[in-house]
Amino acid sequence: MPRYPGPLLTRPLGDALLAARAAGASTWQASLDLGRSTGEAVLSSDHWHWRGLRYDYPGPLKDRTLYWWDGAAFAPISRYAGKLIKLVPTEWNVPTFEIDGIKMLPTSRESPLDDARRKVALVQPAGKTVLDTCAGLGYFASCCLDAGVRHLQSFEKNEDVLWLRTLNPWSPDADDSDGRLALALADVSQAILQLPDAAFDAALHDPPRFGIAGELYSLAFYQQLARVLRRGGRLFHYTGSPNKLTSGRDVPREVVKRLQHAGFQAELALDGVLAVKR
Repeated sequence: MPRYPGPLLTRPLGDALLAARAAGASTWQASLDLGRSTGEAVLSSDHWHWRGLRYDYPGPLKDRTLYWWDGAAFAPISRYAGKLIKLVPTEWNVPTFEIDGIKMLPTSRESPLDDARRKVALVQPAGKTVLDTCAGLGYFASCCLDAGVRHLQSFEKNEDVLWLRTLNPWSPDADDSDGRLALALADVSQAILQLPDAAFDAALHDPPRFGIAGELYSLAFYQQLARVLRRGGRLFHYTGSPNKLTSGRDVPREVVKRLQHAGFQAELALDGVLAVKR
């Protein structure tokens, strides 16, 4: 999918843009790519220009929503196809995303990219071939690329998530990775069956919560992970920290036991499990 090159607005940015027009300013300095860069907009009474292109002023904007120019107006970055999927701004500039209101990435203490960086460091990706099972917005991939990964194979089964990536300036672009990132639209629970034995030095597994994607927490899937990893290969498995009192289960420790049964040494680490292929 082609990358979106236009401006992104939040409610505070939209308010600042309209305030500059109301004050009679002819130009306005801002970052309209979530903090990646800063530029200057040229303001007129009924429209404005950004990077040589003309845009209408936005109407009322909502909190916790990112907007993009869809060719006719500024529209929320969201889609509904049975479930509402939405790109959501954070105080860190780096966005998260939600599916039916469920936040898919941790953002309470740090940016989702910094959170991903700490987890990726556990598998030591430099110079390695790495499997990224549930690509999401691609923050694991971005950190692997920054760390010098040799090759990264990512899978994402939700086409709408891949669409979000084209609008998110913080998501890596496979076309700009010198061939190091391969991103496939596929369900990893099926795609992994076609991967060769011992093809990867490390793996990153960031599945949706257990109640949504239980097959990605199964012994059968963990056995496939063990098959495609080389001996000594490192795996970080995000589990989150579900409350045992409300869920009735200790998912992280269940994962540790299942991974051990599948052929890994495993222990709790960060908000997940770190495992090594025996």
